Amino acid sequence: MTAASTARVDHAVTSGTFSLDGETFEVDNNVWVVGDDTECIVIDAPHSVDDILAVVGERRVKAIVCTHAHDDHVRVAPELREKVVAPILLHPDDKPLWELTHTQYLWDVDLADGQTLEVGDTTLQVLHTPGHAPGAVCLYSPELGCVFTGDTLFHGGPGATGRSYSDRPTLEASIRARLFDLPGDTVVHTGHGEDTTIAAERELLG
Repeated sequence: MTAASTARVDHAVTSGTFSLDGETFEVDNNVWVVGDDTECIVIDAPHSVDDILAVVGERRVKAIVCTHAHDDHVRVAPELREKVVAPILLHPDDKPLWELTHTQYLWDVDLADGQTLEVGDTTLQVLHTPGHAPGAVCLYSPELGCVFTGDTLFHGGPGATGRSYSDRPTLEASIRARLFDLPGDTVVHTGHGEDTTIAAERELLG
């Protein structure tokens, strides 16, 4: 009999702006922190370091993992890195987007498809899902029965395309190939908005 995982998912919402192609919008971003009572991984770094640290608490941050490099997901990553002394992880295909926000700083570690990240007694599997952004990734935790999709997949369908560096057919192909094979009851923790499940989104997209 396998012992139950002590890892958990903590969540908050933080508000700010998203800018691309000369337009700026007000947005609310989800902050996801995965770990146990002693260590954690922060998924994305939007808007406010203080809001993120409130979710982290006293735990040691092992990594700041960026699902993609739109400014509302990486804006405070360098500042957060200094505060918690943890590396920033990003897929290298998103370098052009990263450089739109950060010209003086780079991330620390390249993410790669199939890579695994361990925190507490759980594992996050990196799934490269280009389309919303070239280097977009999702993070799947079999033990926790959830996947963190950034802006790749939302409650109600795929993420936005039509802006620079995005492509709708590529995004839909990524979702079908990399996400829709996951168990149907897998909870989808999104970059914005409410949770959904793989089964619900599979039925919607067809």
